Amino acid sequence: TIIGAEGRRLDRLVRDLLPVQRNPTLAYRLLRPVVAELLHSLFHVRVHGRANVPAGNFVAVSNHLQWIDSVVALSVLPAAPRVHVMGDPSDAMRRSRSLWWLLTKVGGIIPIDRSHHGDQTLFRHTNECLERGGSILIFPEGRCGATEGEMLPFKKGFAHFAQKGEVPVLPMAMTGTRDLWLRKRIDVVIGEPIATTGLTVEDIVEVTRERVAELLRPSPRWRGPRLLRRRLTRMF
Repeated sequence: TIIGAEGRRLDRLVRDLLPVQRNPTLAYRLLRPVVAELLHSLFHVRVHGRANVPAGNFVAVSNHLQWIDSVVALSVLPAAPRVHVMGDPSDAMRRSRSLWWLLTKVGGIIPIDRSHHGDQTLFRHTNECLERGGSILIFPEGRCGATEGEMLPFKKGFAHFAQKGEVPVLPMAMTGTRDLWLRKRIDVVIGEPIATTGLTVEDIVEVTRERVAELLRPSPRWRGPRLLRRRLTRMF
């Protein structure tokens, strides 16, 4: 648990992230196209399967390679219903305050306190988000993977949320975000939604991980110069 001045500052930031909601905020509508344009100016972002995104709300699940994954996913998913990212505020603040600010404005955060296993506050905020018609983006590996094309085991939280909220799981896979440079190709593949009705939590986890693995694409070989590699990788 974070204590002292940093903890109080974090508490104020967390309060600013809530409540969760379905409709996008004005800041979301204004910043989203700007962020998308910035990403496309820096990288070659290719989106596959955009038509698979359901009209209603959902729990989006993706592999995780870098902090930029959240921003990329939010830029390709629809503006409404608003997508809320599950994340640890303390990790995000230490990584990049500017990126943290961007995520709170563009996507919204459902804060995770890693020091409290089975945090009931987290479950309450998540269930409330789905009940209000909002969507959720989760990286069920729990941390960034070290290698492109490989995944860590999935944690079960997303399956509990989808099952209780009676919403589909939207599988996604990203390639190219582990190491970044100017105009690098980033692939985002969106699969068909997975209906959770009648499935156990274990079934949802197994099916989703298999589907994400199927969507992963090999990272193409880069033959040109890797401009701004160190700076962009550290930035995101």
